[in-house]
Amino acid sequence: MKKSLEEHAARFDEKAGEYDDSKSDEYHACANLVVEHAAPEPDDVVLDLATGTGAIALALAPDATRVVGRDISEGMLEEAERKAADAGLENLSFDTGSFREPNYDGPVDVVTSNFALHHLSDEEKREAIAVIADLEPRKFVLGDVMFFGEPNPDEPFYSPEVDDPATVGELADAFTDAGFSLTAVERVHDQVGVLVAERSSTADDAAGEE
Repeated sequence: MKKSLEEHAARFDEKAGEYDDSKSDEYHACANLVVEHAAPEPDDVVLDLATGTGAIALALAPDATRVVGRDISEGMLEEAERKAADAGLENLSFDTGSFREPNYDGPVDVVTSNFALHHLSDEEKREAIAVIADLEPRKFVLGDVMFFGEPNPDEPFYSPEVDDPATVGELADAFTDAGFSLTAVERVHDQVGVLVAERSSTADDAAGEE
């Protein structure tokens, strides 16, 4: 991680009020794909990590029994709570938490995240994906900055001073090593995409035999 959690949190606290209006078309396309692939069942619990102002959480709430949002920025969480209240959604809860310490130990069926994991180093991403796997979700839908080809720091989605994106291959390996299987790869831009990872039946079977 190129900045500390506290530094990232402070940066997003400052952006919270204008965050929703500052995002690119590719960001919104990515978010829409995350929502589409998450597709929770009516009795599913969704954990939205790095929920920000709650865009993914609010979109999924009408289709799930409960959505739990976690973020490191209190300013972002306040915006998310305000938006949920304005929308009259009562099956949402928000609190502080990070990828590697989500501050949640309840049941979870679907995990989502959009445009946040790229702040972690490759090793930290692996740790985060392992933590998420331990929660035993059926599915993890990740929208993020990721490299489909050679990294180009001149592109608008990659700021070397704060971002540390991985290649799609590195992410795929991390998911596989954590017991997931990639079931979909959506390329939005050379540096933006959505990965859908589902728990492999062999991993579940092995866990059940222990």
